[in-house]
Amino acid sequence: MSTIYPHTSSRHRPLPQTTGDGFFVTDGGLETELVFHDGIDLPCFAAFPLLDDPDQRARLRGYYDGYLGIARKFNAGFIIETPTWRANPDWASAVGYSPEQLDAANRSAVALAEEVRAAATAEGITAVVSGCVGPRGDGYDPGNVMTPGEAERYHAVQIGTFASTTADQVTAITMTNAEEAIGIVHAAAAAGIPSAISFTVETDGRLPTGQPLREAIEQVDDATNAGAAYFMVNCAHPTHWALALQDDGAWRDRLIGLRSNSSAKSHAELDEATELDEGDPIELGAQHVAQRDRLPAVRVLGGCCGTDARHVAAIVSAWRTN
Repeated sequence: MSTIYPHTSSRHRPLPQTTGDGFFVTDGGLETELVFHDGIDLPCFAAFPLLDDPDQRARLRGYYDGYLGIARKFNAGFIIETPTWRANPDWASAVGYSPEQLDAANRSAVALAEEVRAAATAEGITAVVSGCVGPRGDGYDPGNVMTPGEAERYHAVQIGTFASTTADQVTAITMTNAEEAIGIVHAAAAAGIPSAISFTVETDGRLPTGQPLREAIEQVDDATNAGAAYFMVNCAHPTHWALALQDDGAWRDRLIGLRSNSSAKSHAELDEATELDEGDPIELGAQHVAQRDRLPAVRVLGGCCGTDARHVAAIVSAWRTN
């Protein structure tokens, strides 16, 4: 894949990962890699404060190189997710950031992603910069579910910052409920930037609210006139999200990305874990391929908790060669 994607006009044309037969790689479990591999303390599991330290910023920059190498090897594009999963108002306040500092951090994250894009473009690799948006609350527990209107107003802060940068899109990662996702799609539409929604599921293949994945995707599409560019699943093992795929229907055509955990443990078990369950990268790749016939639209692959470049390389290799 050698076409250079002109990000300056991205909001006036479809995202490249949603058109044609292009294939894209994204990254893995940033926070778990930093904590368990590097021994870095991340209060509130927030990676974005590392941008303020030159040495830690260099570590973040180097993190993306492994995934860029996977894109290069498999002639794929690269979606660069900013390290901003926790960079929304409530979580930023919890780690001592003012609104002004939060705005600056999200902009700094896009600037870092642009450095990665420049390296990719120099090699003829299509690169997309995605502003990563996380849930207002816990990524495993929906807690007090906001109304779509409340979610729109809340997430408009971070999304508005991304919309004023060179980011091509925003991606809401680890969404636990449809209402918050609807608000994010509306906020992105109001700001004029494309959005992608990535839900997490429990061991039964349902969202933490108990709603089937199919119903959640259909609810978001119905409420937003199919306003999201696409949907993904993340922070769940293939043996978990595979159960959701037993529901047939056109909704599966809206699911174009997978970012799986390395571990088959439940979210509750992972919350209590003191050691990283890295699983078996080769087995993880095979488990993805086993569901490929039920995933006709998937063309974005990455990882989530417990995964690193080894896992993503094994997943992409299995998907592309089997």
